[in-house]
Amino acid sequence: MGRDSAVSLREEAGIRDAWLEERLETVLPSILERIGIDCWVLVAREYNEDPIVRTMLPATWITARRRTILVFTDFGRERVAIARYAVGNAFPAAWDPGDEPDQWARLSAYLEDKAPQRIALNRSPLYAVADGLSASEHDRLITALSPDLRSRVVATHEPAVGWLETRSASEKHNYSDICARAHDLLRTALSSDVVTPGTTSTADVEWWLRQSVLASGYRTWFQPSVSVQRPRRHRNGDFSEHPGDTIIEPGDLIHIDFGIEYLGLHTDQQQHAYVLRNGEDEAPLGLRAGLAGANRLQDILIERFRPGATGNDVLSEARRQALAEGLQPCIYSHPIGLHGHGAGPTIGLWDQQDGIPGTGDYPIHADTAYSIELSVVHEVPEWDGQEVRFMLEEEALFSDGELEFIDGRQTEFWLI
Repeated sequence: MGRDSAVSLREEAGIRDAWLEERLETVLPSILERIGIDCWVLVAREYNEDPIVRTMLPATWITARRRTILVFTDFGRERVAIARYAVGNAFPAAWDPGDEPDQWARLSAYLEDKAPQRIALNRSPLYAVADGLSASEHDRLITALSPDLRSRVVATHEPAVGWLETRSASEKHNYSDICARAHDLLRTALSSDVVTPGTTSTADVEWWLRQSVLASGYRTWFQPSVSVQRPRRHRNGDFSEHPGDTIIEPGDLIHIDFGIEYLGLHTDQQQHAYVLRNGEDEAPLGLRAGLAGANRLQDILIERFRPGATGNDVLSEARRQALAEGLQPCIYSHPIGLHGHGAGPTIGLWDQQDGIPGTGDYPIHADTAYSIELSVVHEVPEWDGQEVRFMLEEEALFSDGELEFIDGRQTEFWLI
């Protein structure tokens, strides 16, 4: 897959359907076997699709049709649609309304025939993406099942989270290209091609990115954020509000938070640029030291990743080491993949540095991707000792017991 331009929509549909087939054949059975779930039932109605069902629809299906029921048995090795229509090539239709007019009765009969031990449903107080079975559909499903089948039903987030967080071989192979495409746009946004000091505003850069993403054939999953720090203007640790529009001036430290979605995979990246003053050919030493501190925090964090460790384990261990080295850390990293803020272990939130109950207790598994998102505060002597926040974010893949950045990271400021 080349980086020169996005593939056509028709080509993208073929790629995404092939990746879906690969995920269903290789990823899902291993997940269901790992968690001991031999049957998984997903139910969705048109315009109210379960988030997991949306990830399993063919590329030509914009929504589910009527009521779509997807059933996985034999630990995902067998799959059907209890629906009037086959759902692409992956889910053959297993319901003929002429033989059995009641869709729920057909589901019950199908499950009786397969005799699963544990029937998983998507209901979860922890993960929104694993809570897609609506209350009315749940009630109708449970009512349709026999008492014996009903006793085997398990409401759990595990199949959904495992499905979402695990990257297939093709996804791992192509993720670097997708991250590189986002980096190309980010690098141009932080250059004199886009920024004219004294004229260009932070909102101008944000909307340049939105328009460029559209023109490139990608999609934006959140509004880009561009802000500046300068003497007597700094970024605190409260990220609840979008920074106001500001004209970019010489001597500014620019920060950008930007991500795209392409071929179903998401990016989430944060970098910095420095606007040179007259006579300068590099950023002040104090700013460069702050960026180095943020890079060191990245190193500390990624070294703590290991199979079975929870997000809270990684967070507490990394913070302990960073504080011991004299850094002022804030860690708020998250899984990424089929969603930007993906399902899996939460590794801190900017306003919760003591651990996250629930999602922070989820363990790290192989073949998962993360946005390594964090910041450090560093005093800059050239700015009269002002505290400056250095915020970085890059995608990384955890595979073969190690976490590595997918398309590198920023270690020097972009200069304008």
